[in-house]
Amino acid sequence: MKQETTQKAYELARQRYADAGIDTDRALEILSSTPLSMHCWQGDDVGGFETPDAALSGGGIQVTGNYPGKARNVEELRQDIEQAFSLIPGTHRLNLHASYGEFKGKRVDRDAVAPEHFSGWIDWAKEHAAGLDFNGTFFSHPKADSGFTISSKDEAIRSFWIEHALRCREIGAEMGRQLGSPCVLNLWVPDGCKDYTVDRYAYRKLLKQSLDTIFEKDYDQRYLKESIETKLFGIGSEAFVTGSHEFYMNYACASGKMLCIDMGHFHPAESIPDKISSILLFHEELLLHVSRPMRWDSDHIVVLNDSIYELFQEVVRCGGLGRVHVGLDFFDGSLNRVGAWVVGTRAALKGLLFALLEPTGQMRAFEDQQQFIGRLQLQELQKSMPFGAVWDYYCMTKGVVQEDELLDRMFSYEEKVLRGRR
Repeated sequence: MKQETTQKAYELARQRYADAGIDTDRALEILSSTPLSMHCWQGDDVGGFETPDAALSGGGIQVTGNYPGKARNVEELRQDIEQAFSLIPGTHRLNLHASYGEFKGKRVDRDAVAPEHFSGWIDWAKEHAAGLDFNGTFFSHPKADSGFTISSKDEAIRSFWIEHALRCREIGAEMGRQLGSPCVLNLWVPDGCKDYTVDRYAYRKLLKQSLDTIFEKDYDQRYLKESIETKLFGIGSEAFVTGSHEFYMNYACASGKMLCIDMGHFHPAESIPDKISSILLFHEELLLHVSRPMRWDSDHIVVLNDSIYELFQEVVRCGGLGRVHVGLDFFDGSLNRVGAWVVGTRAALKGLLFALLEPTGQMRAFEDQQQFIGRLQLQELQKSMPFGAVWDYYCMTKGVVQEDELLDRMFSYEEKVLRGRR
């Protein structure tokens, strides 16, 4: 009965959108072919599995909360990821940090990680038809305690982290080669100072030299695409971040690397959507890290708010689909972690669908004719269109539950699985 109701509601919505010149079937085709990269680190509060008691420390990031059910090992994390994927429509990717390898109880330092430590993840990805993306882990380590890694003035520290970055490139390329889908490897380092810094130039010169060494070897882009991530500030780097927006914008232009824009890495009043068109004019591709910043880089769970609407509207409006890679980056230990994945990822997908259902062509025509009231009214019209009926239909066609059934599934998994982890 519910399927019949969903089908009927969609048919009415499809006609309504058609009357406004919008093809909902085409929008759903594009949505279905656009994977998001879901991050592994929501499942265990950015701890990783290098040691039995591994936990997040340093790096200008922080997770709060101690809700029951945190994944304690790779097997539990995969179980939770599979549960999340079963509640998210479409086929998506998984984003891993280097600290999530399978080290089998051995102490493997960051400068010794290798593809063999991720062979289990590659096999898992093959089984689930999911691409893999990757990140070096430049925090939660004694050799990052000074606040500097590849821009450290200590040559031994700098060399250690350069080697880690080189090994991450090798791992990412092997993931892409085996899976037949290019791995997006993101490089973010937490380097910076808590208080005002005298020698900014020297630190940034060292960062440039380190990056030049890291990227000296070329990899086949069929297997590996690489990005560099900027940040305004973090805990412990309030006054100075070596890898500022200006630094990485220039380095990306000079090196041909992809820029990564994280929604939480800028001033709260700064517009991330406004940056996209400027970047895509000068770069072939762009990586977005989607979160919900609140006051600082707090990485709250994504919800369908104005920031998400505007972000995906700009991606669609400037023809960015296919050139913009979308990864999720939030972490919250104060609630059901699997539910966080599901709610946040579905919210991002809804934002993209909303953008695909916009009458962009008509709005652009009004803009060109300087009929701005026409543009404004079409923006208002979209808000009252039956978007929910299209989303419910998409979920039904992908074999996942609709919004009103999510809580039952999440609470059931929590009772059967998560509450048993002590």
